[in-house]
Amino acid sequence: MPQYTTGEIAKLCGVSVRTVQFYDTKELLKPSGLTEGGRRLYSDDDLNQLHLICLLKALGLTLGSIKGILDNDSPGKVLLLLLDEQTKQIGHEIKDRQKQLDLIQAVRESIRDTGRIPVHSISDIKNMMNGKKKLKRTYVTMFVFGLFMTAAQVGTLVLWIAKGIWQSYAIVMPAVVLTGILLVRLYYKNTEYICAECDTKFKPMPGEFFFSRHTPKTRKLKCPQCGHTGYCIEVASEEQK
Repeated sequence: MPQYTTGEIAKLCGVSVRTVQFYDTKELLKPSGLTEGGRRLYSDDDLNQLHLICLLKALGLTLGSIKGILDNDSPGKVLLLLLDEQTKQIGHEIKDRQKQLDLIQAVRESIRDTGRIPVHSISDIKNMMNGKKKLKRTYVTMFVFGLFMTAAQVGTLVLWIAKGIWQSYAIVMPAVVLTGILLVRLYYKNTEYICAECDTKFKPMPGEFFFSRHTPKTRKLKCPQCGHTGYCIEVASEEQK
């Protein structure tokens, strides 16, 4: 029967000699024998057990849990129960980490948009995140309806030119105009703006909103609080949060 020294078994399992010795002190891996000089010797069964310990450790199980598995008469059943609990715990940790990532992203976007480090409370940042999600839904709604109406407009125009059937175009055009008006009203209702100078949140007058220059996330407006005219940050309207 092959026998391995502490160094040999450690190398075969990719761990340090100190780790093997530590598992011995924790009664997880006892040597099968000793040399005349008192050095530990391990068998193939010991090697397999160390491989199993390393696997369970990689799964995130504690040494106490691993010892319970090794000492149990039905290690498979015990392992399944422990893995179920480990899965739940990791799932909770992933959710917590995702929340942290979302907060980090919200702060990064706030700095990019305003050029300032936000001093909001956690609840304020979460509200900002929720607002961005609602704005995204508004953008998607406008894009989908706009795409559909453009397709209808182009299709009926081609039909008019190719077949001389103008009635479809005449019916579709009023619907396109009405849809455009409704989409603009939806956009206006769901958005407010933050002044980059004084941080005041406000909703511009419809005329100023409609005719002002804008980018996907900003609009050039006059702040009613400080009077500054410049590009203001677009956020979700309070009534939509």
